[in-house]
Amino acid sequence: MSHTSAPGHRTMSKNSKVKTTESSPSAPSKARKSVPVLDPSGDYYYWWLNTMVFPVMYNLIIVVCRACFPDLQHGYLVAWLVLDYTSDLLYLLDIVVRFHTGFLDQGILVVDKGRIASRYVRTWSFLLDLASLMPTDLAYVQLGPHTPTLRLNRFLRVPRLFEAFDRTETRTPYPNAFRISKLMLYIFVVIHWNSCLYFALSRYLGFGRDAWVYPDPAQPGFERLRRQYLYSFYFSTLILTTVGDTPLPAQEEEYLFMVGDFLLAVMGFATIMGSMSSVIYNMNTADAAFYPDHALVKRYLKLQHINRRLERRVIDWYQHLQINKKMVNEVAILQHLPERLRAEVAVSVHLSTLRRVQIFQNCEASLLEELVLKLQPQTYSPGEYVCRKGDIGREMYIIREGQLAVVADDGVTQYAVLGAGLYFGEISIINIKGNMSGNRRTANIKSLGYSDLFCLSKEDLREVLSEYPQAQTVMEEKGREILLKMNKLDVNAEAAEIALQEATESRLRGLDEQLDDLQTKFARLLAELESGALKIAYRIERLEWQTREWPMPEDLAEADDEGEPGEGTSKDGEGRASHEGPSGPE
Repeated sequence: MSHTSAPGHRTMSKNSKVKTTESSPSAPSKARKSVPVLDPSGDYYYWWLNTMVFPVMYNLIIVVCRACFPDLQHGYLVAWLVLDYTSDLLYLLDIVVRFHTGFLDQGILVVDKGRIASRYVRTWSFLLDLASLMPTDLAYVQLGPHTPTLRLNRFLRVPRLFEAFDRTETRTPYPNAFRISKLMLYIFVVIHWNSCLYFALSRYLGFGRDAWVYPDPAQPGFERLRRQYLYSFYFSTLILTTVGDTPLPAQEEEYLFMVGDFLLAVMGFATIMGSMSSVIYNMNTADAAFYPDHALVKRYLKLQHINRRLERRVIDWYQHLQINKKMVNEVAILQHLPERLRAEVAVSVHLSTLRRVQIFQNCEASLLEELVLKLQPQTYSPGEYVCRKGDIGREMYIIREGQLAVVADDGVTQYAVLGAGLYFGEISIINIKGNMSGNRRTANIKSLGYSDLFCLSKEDLREVLSEYPQAQTVMEEKGREILLKMNKLDVNAEAAEIALQEATESRLRGLDEQLDDLQTKFARLLAELESGALKIAYRIERLEWQTREWPMPEDLAEADDEGEPGEGTSKDGEGRASHEGPSGPE
């Protein structure tokens, strides 16, 4: 894979090494000498990190030991000098590797040397790397070559050790075992350092001065270097593990040393217990993810008082899964992977099995990839029926491992034995017109031993085939050929179903046309309704403008108030006249 960018281009090699080629300004066609750039997630960088483990561990373990055990330093001086400067050379090469290790920017690997160098020199790692290579050995001229404490600055390269351990933990197939080994290494380094400090403190206070310090080397056997280190390591182990049975300290320095060790032991014990608990929890979580938990099922069987024979079968089934490392929940295990990556994993594991099915042969690769994701692994125990005659077929089965028998209704007589790579029930998941079996099982299939099968349901197949109509037609044709060979296809019924389907489709087309006409008429009515509503709104608006010229009700009320007294007088007069009229003749 290559990517071209001005002024140069980069190419990715198979071993995750990237090469940059810069074009010459004067001769664009002539490339300069290529400089390799390492991919931080590639193999080359990973193996270089593992190489750096050795010089870092050498300085971390040997230098402090040489500083505290003078006999070790004096006895092998030439070897130490060779190893010292070999580790320094590796430290120097590590800086060069850092200047040629790319980094990700916006998810893309940066291979430009200028950007890589600029980014590296601005980090704390660059300062620590330089400090770890400071030529402190020049002080040998004045202090002599027997002062390894001058090399304590080499400890500053320890972050590379942690980085190598982190990369190994993600790559190893046994991460829990690696975590335990790493924890044991840390414990050894702590005890080693403590034993060296104990011996140095004993030498400072005086060998054999009391029962706590290292015995006097004048005593037989205690003058040997091996005995000195082993005694110090043993004494340090007793203290840090809080086992006890150590001499009581007699001086202030000894008390301080013991208090520091006890505090370190408490912290170390908590760290060890936490790490071990984390490892055990991860192992249990992994087991729970790979294999179903049988404790809840056993509890359920006890509460429901299931008979012992059936309970024994259930327990044996779980035991078979655990012992033989059978997985029945692959979908849940791979659910966090991206869809395409999950498909590639499933294809690499199960595609060869799916291609054995006759109706899936010659199907396009994308269809098979989607079908592979739908396969559900199932495990059947001895004597268990996979399907019975007359059952409605809702799935097909592919035998991955084991043997199944086609048996009679009595469950004993065997007609045939199916082995690994064979399949059955494929016709039942395809709706083929004229199928005389009516999508029902035509035989009894029983597992002879423990059998591992792949199950593909009709719903999953229908969901996938909805996007591949041509593949559906091809599969139906193959299914028809199989039914014809088995004399299970009713041609007349098939023709009747086809005619019925065509008639149904014709009626559907007529209903669609009628529906279109109704929609057109409804649209016209809706348009007329909207037009009428607009006209009514316009008329109402005109009436509102006309009513504004009419007198207001208040004016009419005032006019009524002014006319009421005259009318009252006349009424009163009329009343009086009418009253007086009859009384006059009297």
